[in-house]
Amino acid sequence: MVCHKLNINGCQSKYSECFGVILGVRGMHMLNEKERLFVEYWKTHRDKEKRVGYQLITGLPIGLLFALPVMLLLFSGRFWYKRADMEANSSLNPIVLILAVLFIATFVALFYKRHQWDMRDQQYNELVHKDKTPPGTDS
Repeated sequence: MVCHKLNINGCQSKYSECFGVILGVRGMHMLNEKERLFVEYWKTHRDKEKRVGYQLITGLPIGLLFALPVMLLLFSGRFWYKRADMEANSSLNPIVLILAVLFIATFVALFYKRHQWDMRDQQYNELVHKDKTPPGTDS
């Protein structure tokens, strides 16, 4: 058996699992401190972070990072392309532009936070399953 630091046969976690591999105990599924803290945090904050209002408020800065370049490109067009500026000023409705920017920001904010929530929930479920798996079984 070749052991390099804590990377023992692909096991890169804390000491307990790696020592279990060294001793031949295959089903040693103990959570390390970081994983335990995450499980406790997610147990208490899971429902709060799933709410649409919370996702919208916390994701809006990321959404605006995607939506504001649209405004920037539109308003900077007068400096680099005169004809585009003339077209935008003649046929662009400012209300439609504002609604489009708000729609883009809202969509990106909700999509980003929902994706984050799904990833965290999947990690939580995997850690809970790992913690409940009895020793001696490889899953």
